[in-house]
Amino acid sequence: MKSLKDQDPELFGYLEQETERQNYNFELIASENFASKATISAMGSVLTNKYAEGYPGKRYYGGCEFVDKAEELARERAKKLFKCDYVNVQPHSGASANAAIYLAFMKPGETLLGLDLAHGGHLTHGSPVNFSGITYNAEFYGVEKETGRIDMDKVREKAKKVKPKMISIGASAYTRDFDYKTFRDIADEVGAFLWMDMAHTAGLIAAGELNDPLPVCDVVSTTTHKTLRGPRGGMILVGKDGENKLGVVARKSGRTKNWSEVLDSAVFPGSQGGPLMHVIAAKAVAFGEALQPEFITYQKQVKINAKAMAEEFMAKGYNLVSDGTDNHLILVDLRSKGLNGQIAEESLDRAGITVNKNMVPFDTESPFVTSGIRIGTPALTTRGFGEIEFKEVVRLIDTVLQNPEDESVAESVKADVREMCENFPLYDFVTA
Repeated sequence: MKSLKDQDPELFGYLEQETERQNYNFELIASENFASKATISAMGSVLTNKYAEGYPGKRYYGGCEFVDKAEELARERAKKLFKCDYVNVQPHSGASANAAIYLAFMKPGETLLGLDLAHGGHLTHGSPVNFSGITYNAEFYGVEKETGRIDMDKVREKAKKVKPKMISIGASAYTRDFDYKTFRDIADEVGAFLWMDMAHTAGLIAAGELNDPLPVCDVVSTTTHKTLRGPRGGMILVGKDGENKLGVVARKSGRTKNWSEVLDSAVFPGSQGGPLMHVIAAKAVAFGEALQPEFITYQKQVKINAKAMAEEFMAKGYNLVSDGTDNHLILVDLRSKGLNGQIAEESLDRAGITVNKNMVPFDTESPFVTSGIRIGTPALTTRGFGEIEFKEVVRLIDTVLQNPEDESVAESVKADVREMCENFPLYDFVTA
């Protein structure tokens, strides 16, 4: 068989260009990271050839003895990593995992109470343009304008008013940790299921750097990339004693199956067909990496670097939502600098610095323009950047934002970015 370069030189050229971009740009999108060569190798393996509908030992196809072992390995490693009883590693994405949770826990038209997307929530937590907001009755809580934080008294007040079937926690742009115990109390008061979507913070939670939702929530979902640093994919988890905890609510709902069967069937055949076995194998690799002591050191540094960035931005007069961070990201409100998110994203991109424009709470711009940018530390921390380097990153960002239309400034900063990246090399290959 021909190599990719020989078989399809046009596509191979695009891969070379993207590898160049990742190697020599600052990757600061909070939801992105750099997977290891071993993880990428598993993604590009012959397991992509195998159909394996069903679950290990209960497949609808023959020839699954080895992919069964790969999936079991991923599940057992995930259980160990998150200290939980139940894991489903088949969801293709975080959105797929969430779709299965809705299917298992709710009926169309029932009420979900979640964090407003405009205040940093997830698209799949009831946004009116998403299946979750189309299929279910979505109600929202938000953050306070003065503090950028969730007021749990207002969450309780809203829950009592709308009486949700399920309360969701989790965010794509919330810079503080969550009070799971109070969420649990509120859910119990109104008879709701409690679900945490830890897609952005799973790595930090696994390393013990943030509060753990698994002992408290009925069900947890996550992506496997972002802070977990694995392949793009999703996962569903239930904590210790999950069957008994969920069984109490299940009996009230008239459920007869145990909840592992309910969740499994919600993934397949409920919302997906054949699993992506090459991705599941890559998940196993990433979970194995996350079980090593070095992963805890890495996650600690992710937090340290985010705090250092936050302090440096505020020292330069930038307004940060919630005045800082507890996790891996910061949300910069640019209105005091006379800028919007779109201008900032485009000007930084020209300088080799990749961020994403992002709405801030109570934004006065449209989602296509926004008043802020979201910045995260996981990817550059993977490269080896520490506090000193991240302070320099802030200086370079500030240099660009002070002169967003100046091409000479962009070129000068881009040269500095490239030099720093050369000191922290990333990938020495294009394909595994």
